[in-house]
Parts: sequence; structure tokens; C-alpha cells
Amino acid sequence: MEKQFFLPMIPPTVTHQMKKVRVVNGKPVHYEPARLAATRSKFMACLGQHKPTRKLRGPVRLMVKWCFPVKSKHGDGEWKITKPDTDNLQKLLKDCMTAVGFWKDDAQVCSEIIEKFWSAVPGIFISVAELEVQDDD
Repeated sequence: MEKQFFLPMIPPTVTHQMKKVRVVNGKPVHYEPARLAATRSKFMACLGQHKPTRKLRGPVRLMVKWCFPVKSKHGDGEWKITKPDTDNLQKLLKDCMTAVGFWKDDAQVCSEIIEKFWSAVPGIFISVAELEVQDDD
């Protein structure tokens, strides 16, 4: 099974690493600041429209192209080499894809291609595909 789709949006720069900790009754409590919670909700709503009919099984390849709106000194299709880092962008997206039901566990993602660009058309292109399981025969 393979699925490709585009989420037309300005990619959020809020990342999973922005979670906070506060102490309540002497114990640490993790929470999401409002911006992070809003980004998670937006991802969940957008991804829900593209949820596969069944969860992907076995090994999965995930390709994501983060297309940020062009700034004055950058051109369409130029690599984006500034923050946020690709690994930080991916964590929240993969967590949301798991919660929506793309796969059982994001540990199934064993092949990943992540790219960041400046783009005249901002958004996030996503391709997910089940990979063949190799037999030992």
C-alpha cells in the first residue's frame, strides 16, 4: 500500500521538543504549551482527512517534504538550511500520524526521507508506503 498527499499550510515551526515541565505537589508534570497543542490539533485534523483505510503493516517508508514560504532572499525550490531541524519537525508529525492511525507504531518507519525547501506553494508533502518483507529463503 502506498499513499501520497499534500497538506496546504505554512509548516509549523513548533516542535515536539517544546514540551514543558512544571512541578505539582513536588512531582514533575509534563505539558504542552498552547502553541504546541494547537499545532498538534491542526496536524490531527489535516492528517485525519488522509488516514488510510487500514493501518500500514510491517516496515514503512516515510518521505516528507517540508515546503516553507519563500522569503525575500530565497528562491522557490532552494534548500532551507535554517531551523527548525528536520528531526525535530518529524517527531510531532510522526506522533500525530500514529495517533490518527496510519500505522500501529512509528517504530515501523524504517526508511525515512526528510527534506526542507523554500517554496512558492507552502505545505507538507507526505508519502507513506509499506515495504516488502524480505524472506530468508
